[in-house]
Amino acid sequence: MSRDMIYTIEDKPPWATSVVLGFQHYLTMFGSTVAIPYILKDALGASDQELAVLISTMFLVSGISTLLQTSFGSRLPIVQGGTFSFLGPAIAICTMAVIPEGSLPGEAFENRMQHVQGAIIIGAFFEMAIGFSGLMGRVLRFISPVAIAPTIALIGLALFKFGAPKVGEHWGIGGLTIVLLILFSQYLRRVHKVFDLFPILLGLLGAWVVAIMCTKIGWFGEDHPARVSFSAVEQAPWIAFPTPFQWGWPQFGVAAAVGMFAGYIASMIESTGDYFAAARMAQAPTPDAKTVNRGIGFEGIGCLIAGIFGTGNGTTSYSENIGAIGLTRVGSRRVIQAAAVLMICLAVFGKFGALFASFPSPLVGGMYCVMFGMIAGVGLSNLQFVDLNSPRNLFIIGFSIFMGISLPEYVGPNSKMILGLFHENVQWLGSIVTTIGSSGMAVGAFIALFLDNTIPGTDDERGITAMSRRH
Repeated sequence: MSRDMIYTIEDKPPWATSVVLGFQHYLTMFGSTVAIPYILKDALGASDQELAVLISTMFLVSGISTLLQTSFGSRLPIVQGGTFSFLGPAIAICTMAVIPEGSLPGEAFENRMQHVQGAIIIGAFFEMAIGFSGLMGRVLRFISPVAIAPTIALIGLALFKFGAPKVGEHWGIGGLTIVLLILFSQYLRRVHKVFDLFPILLGLLGAWVVAIMCTKIGWFGEDHPARVSFSAVEQAPWIAFPTPFQWGWPQFGVAAAVGMFAGYIASMIESTGDYFAAARMAQAPTPDAKTVNRGIGFEGIGCLIAGIFGTGNGTTSYSENIGAIGLTRVGSRRVIQAAAVLMICLAVFGKFGALFASFPSPLVGGMYCVMFGMIAGVGLSNLQFVDLNSPRNLFIIGFSIFMGISLPEYVGPNSKMILGLFHENVQWLGSIVTTIGSSGMAVGAFIALFLDNTIPGTDDERGITAMSRRH
């Protein structure tokens, strides 16, 4: 991809600049990271106080995992955070957990969390084995740009529900966010360096300030979707120190662990695509087998840490922050490491995190429209290596992208019916099918990989020769 990078992967910006750029990445991943505990709250039966600790724990684990990944894992400028692929299995585990009679609300929450923790810890060893054994890297020779393009593109495209539908809750604030992000990142980036370096930060803060003013004036009432409320800030504790096994000792169960494997499989596929996207964004060398193996192995370590601390989730590579690299043209590893340190330091300040949780939904949706669109474009840029006059390639690319968007729309609402097709002794298999079928990126990846490796085609036709030459 031809563009001028301000800072490439090995560049080391001044620490002050790195911290501010890192804070921008912190803001980018904040919405998704906070969303996961909120989604899990009802299933776990968590109180507001327990929710606050969960949010702090998520950021602490994300910071530690990001430092490990950028220093010893893939060493790509890639942020680690919670994964939506674990939500389905985690909620199912909460439903299956047997709560002793007479348990108090806090005890019921801890019991459910302990079962989820046990499944995540077992799955973490599964992911570490896949990565450090070299198994993930061995399959790379079967992955051509024909399969990479739809896989990466679907990371962004499959999240379309988090874009315009959220912006549409209030097009004024959501649309303003989109306009400001495009204005700062594309039109004004050559006017002043501040627009070049901090387009996301400026865009989000600009729209946030407008939303605050409209709230103060009284234009946005109590139930207005773009209203800015600081009630979470008032309720959040000043200091909260997450500790290992803070919810008690994990409960290990085979059924829960097998169900969680589906989330791990989807996460590993997504992360592999993210490695290629991050490297492409930062103009780093195309990831080889060793890079992918180390990355997956250290993601397993991150999930193990998440299981020990009890986030109710694991860790995976964050697509949102890869989009931020494309918009800011800053791919420095140091910047991501600065973001990781910020996550760890700010995790103990509950009120600081709650402040940014006040971003209204339309504003966050506007950010996703720009970010996820950028990721989709990065995925499609891999097609430059492919023979696009080949009917074979056009079919695989088009069919895998279409099914990656379409199939989850069927599987999601019909998951119970699909599970009912499986005998009670193989419900774990049904869980895997529904979890993968609900992930557009996983569906597209499986279809593209299967067709690309079974339909006859030459290395030149598939883009392997051109991609290897670039590497």
